Amino acid sequence: MASRLSGFNTHSMLAKERSCSALGLVLFIMVQGCTSPAARVDQVAAGFGFSRELIQGTEFLHVVYRKDSGHGAGPLHIYLEGDGSPYLDRRWVSPDPTPRNPLMLRLMALDPGPSVYLARPCYNGRATAPPCDSTLWTQARYSAEVVDSAVAVARRLLSQRQGQALFLIGHSGGGTVAMLMAAQLPETRVVITLAGNLDTDAWTQYHGYEPLRDSLNPARRPPLDKRIQQLHLVGANDDNIPPQMLMHATARQWRARIGTVAGFDHSCCWQQLWPMVLESTVQAASSDGWSVR
Repeated sequence: MASRLSGFNTHSMLAKERSCSALGLVLFIMVQGCTSPAARVDQVAAGFGFSRELIQGTEFLHVVYRKDSGHGAGPLHIYLEGDGSPYLDRRWVSPDPTPRNPLMLRLMALDPGPSVYLARPCYNGRATAPPCDSTLWTQARYSAEVVDSAVAVARRLLSQRQGQALFLIGHSGGGTVAMLMAAQLPETRVVITLAGNLDTDAWTQYHGYEPLRDSLNPARRPPLDKRIQQLHLVGANDDNIPPQMLMHATARQWRARIGTVAGFDHSCCWQQLWPMVLESTVQAASSDGWSVR
C-alpha cells in the first residue's frame, strides 16, 4: 500500500510540476514581452546619460552607447560585454542573447575618458534583423564574421577622432573579442580583460560544452603585437574561468600582465576595482610615450 500511495503522490507531483513549469514559461514570455532585455539595457544606459545609436559594421548594424560626442581628442576606450544569454537554462537557444546584467556599461560609467560600449552583431534587440542567425551567439559567437564586423565599427569610430590610440576592454567573452579585434587594429595600445575567455577550447573542455567549431580561439592565434600592453585579471573564486586557465592562455603573449584578485568571482566585484585598474593602466601606457589623456 505504501508503495502504491508513494507512486500516486509522485505522479501527482510530476503533473503539478509540469503545470507550474508551463505557467512559469507563460509568465516568463509575458514579462519578456513587457520589458525586453534590450529595453532594460537601454534604460541602464540612459540612466548613465549615454547616447544610443546604430553603426554599420560589415553586414550588421551594431548598437553603440557613447559617453561623449565621439569627436574629441585622445584615446578611445571600447567596452565589450560578455556573451550575455546565448542559451536559456543551458539547454535551449535564446531568442535574444542580450545581457541581462550589462556589467560593462557600469564600468564605462566610472571611466573619465572618451568611451563607447560596442554591442556584438545581433545583440541588444537586433536578434531578428537580417542576416542574424542564432549561430552568431552560439557556435559562431567569436567567428571571423562577428569580429570583422566589430572591427569595422571600431574603424568608423576611430575615423571620427583626432587621436588614434585605442583601448579594448572586455569582460568574459568580451575579452575573447577584444583579443581578436586587437590583432586587426594597429591603433590598439592596451587590451584589458576581466575574467576573459582567452582559450575557448580549454573553456569548452573544462565545462563539458560542445566545441565552438565556428569560432576563433585567441589561444591559437599569433601573439599580439609587442607594442600592445595587456592586462588580464581573473577572480580567485571564478568557477567559469579558473585562474589557471587564464595563465595557460596568456603564456605566449608579449607584455601581458596577469593578476588574480582575491574574493572576486566571474562577475563580482569588478566595479570596486575598476577606477584603480583603469588609472594604473593609463599611467603605464603614458610611460610608453603614447598620448592617453
